[in-house]
Amino acid sequence: MAAMRRLLQQLQPAVAHHQAALRRAPHCRLLHSTSPLAAASASPPDSPSPSPGLLPRSTGSILPTSAGAFVAAARTGTVRSAGSLDEPLSLQLSGTTDWFASSSSTLLHGVGAPWAHWTTTPADDVVLMLAGANVAVYGLWRLADPRFRFSPSVIWLDMYTGGLLHMLLTRAHSYVDQRFMVNHFMISVDNFKSLRLHTLLTSAFSHIDAKHLFNNMIGLYFFGSSIARIFGPGYLIQLYVEGAIFGSTFFLGEMIFLASRKEGFGGWNTPALGASAAVNATILLYIFMFPMSKIYLLFFIPLPAALVGAGLIGADLWRVKKGKSRVSGSAHLGGALVAALLFAEIKGWI
Repeated sequence: MAAMRRLLQQLQPAVAHHQAALRRAPHCRLLHSTSPLAAASASPPDSPSPSPGLLPRSTGSILPTSAGAFVAAARTGTVRSAGSLDEPLSLQLSGTTDWFASSSSTLLHGVGAPWAHWTTTPADDVVLMLAGANVAVYGLWRLADPRFRFSPSVIWLDMYTGGLLHMLLTRAHSYVDQRFMVNHFMISVDNFKSLRLHTLLTSAFSHIDAKHLFNNMIGLYFFGSSIARIFGPGYLIQLYVEGAIFGSTFFLGEMIFLASRKEGFGGWNTPALGASAAVNATILLYIFMFPMSKIYLLFFIPLPAALVGAGLIGADLWRVKKGKSRVSGSAHLGGALVAALLFAEIKGWI
């Protein structure tokens, strides 16, 4: 015990020194911070405190702050993204109405939000994306054609692959044949009755003839790029999809109510394919917006856009009246209706 008392007497000066040092030290109240975030972002006394609006806040989402802000911005089409994403999510013109400002993200509501990066795709890129999808389906048609494997160009290429190309094409043809393409990439009353409703859209990416594909993609490139630059790439996708679905619906209406009851071409079950309705919607929306602009017919003949639009609609009405045309005027008129409705909405008429 005596030894313990002597040890405590020796330590008393050191304990008193440390107690005095603690009384001189500044008091820290970390436990009284309103939130860990506020404590972590505290500024030195000499520097201004950060604005509360710049502090990240909980949104009830399991996504990181930047991802949550990205999805929220995509759903409104008017908010700038957070973090390092400093580009606007909408490429529309400023100073427009709420509908006009959010139109390019219409397809991105709800489940579509994860593909919100489409709204920041440059105008030419989204046109090339749509054109690429059309070219890919055209490639499937070539693959489904049994004659394609025996065409001179394929035989010539196969000589340099030692027969590997022919083997690959034969194997692929066993999965993708013409019946598959007709059932899934053409619009017809038979497909509609069989509930293959996806053909309302997939038929608008489908071409068998290379010239048909080329003509549609030329129209999509020149007029689609202009629409995408004005309203945003997402708006062009919306326009293409709506034009395709309306065009397919109008075609089915013609086949059910106007076409003859005979089988075969020109009859009620005639199938159709092509992007013409979607491209027609794109061209006519541009014409409705800029009726006095010049359009060069065949790349050389300048004509007022209004005259070209009147000619397109008049020719399609004539095709419907005549019937038995290899070009579906009813599908084109479905695309024209989409363009008219969107133009009326832009103008505030409906």
